[in-house]
Amino acid sequence: MEGTHHSWYKVLIEGIKEQNNVAAVQKGFLRSDRIRVLVNGIHAKSGGGVTYLRNILPLFAQDDELEVHLFLHRDQFQLFGTVDERVRMHLLRYPNGFFANLLWEQVVLPILARVMSVDVTLSPANYGPLMAPAPVIVLRNSLAVAGRETRLLKRLYWGGLTLMTALSLLFCRRAIAVSIYARQALTFGVGERLKNKVTVVYHGVRDTFSPGEFSDRQDFLLAVSDIYVQKNLHTLVAAMSIIRENYPSIKLKLAGRAVDEGYLQEINDAVAAYRLQDNIEFLGELDHVALTELYRKCAVFVFPSTVETFGNPLVEAMACGAPIASSNTAAMPEILQDAATFFDPLDASSMAKAVEAVMSDHQLRDRLSANALNRARDFSWVKTTQQTADVVKTVARKKAADLPQAQVNGAS
Repeated sequence: MEGTHHSWYKVLIEGIKEQNNVAAVQKGFLRSDRIRVLVNGIHAKSGGGVTYLRNILPLFAQDDELEVHLFLHRDQFQLFGTVDERVRMHLLRYPNGFFANLLWEQVVLPILARVMSVDVTLSPANYGPLMAPAPVIVLRNSLAVAGRETRLLKRLYWGGLTLMTALSLLFCRRAIAVSIYARQALTFGVGERLKNKVTVVYHGVRDTFSPGEFSDRQDFLLAVSDIYVQKNLHTLVAAMSIIRENYPSIKLKLAGRAVDEGYLQEINDAVAAYRLQDNIEFLGELDHVALTELYRKCAVFVFPSTVETFGNPLVEAMACGAPIASSNTAAMPEILQDAATFFDPLDASSMAKAVEAVMSDHQLRDRLSANALNRARDFSWVKTTQQTADVVKTVARKKAADLPQAQVNGAS
């Protein structure tokens, strides 16, 4: 208990230090003629959250109406590096951990935001600081996985995330959903009533993901995802045991970081049980250059996830012209449309049948590849950033309009 109190005390002390640092330097670089945006990035630690910020922040910085400040924990710096010289990065030094993050975000961050005279607080996660100036959240993390989780601590985590999502949706000025599915699923059944508050803005895709020069596809399947339970990789392993009966030499290349070590062990146990050690290769986390080559060469890109609000690898694979076999649930049909053949993600035989159909039918494979390239044109980080900036500017102007006239005159 003493250690816990000490950690919470350190969070508050570090917050005071950061407040003093902000107050000392803000006069040197803050401009009153711009909309001051605080991007709360402390939850971006893997996968789509990091991809989102890496891509929109440099484009945000090009907008002369915006002044962008990024808050990260110092442990996240290696994930981001120097984002853009026009983005003011604040590396926070409080003790890392769930409760420390919660305390910092809900207590210290709103104080710092007011010291900085922030106009809008953008949290690219389901929840953010409730009392920060003009909060905007991004509904992007599915909550449905909570019902599939059996571990007590994990269930408590997802329960807390659900509660904070509901509170943030109540307190925020506006919310951005990464798909129509996300707007419906993450607004607790009142999505139709919140259409004016929740705007759908799709993620984009990097220009480096492209089809390249034409070459024959190789005899391997590709799956790209961080390793945790909602990615449904155990069913893909079961499907591989079926596919191997007709394609004995087939390989599955799995690219992604092991976020959940317990689930990774389950996958390894399944691989051993089905004797698929020679058929499944774990590649770990790869950069976009290596991923692009895999998307271009795979026979089929397989997306077995049970729950996704968007699915960045889907758009990356489409932009490279990969033939896709995908789960038929959640946001996948919305994002893919006619660029995939679909399967029931909870049925290994359905998954195997869909994959084999693409492998055996070259006309189907070519049609899916062409449809994928056409669909990928609808996704752009430039478009994502512009639409997100429009939401931020709308909130900032509405906030300014709501201020008492005496306060506006005093600020000017």
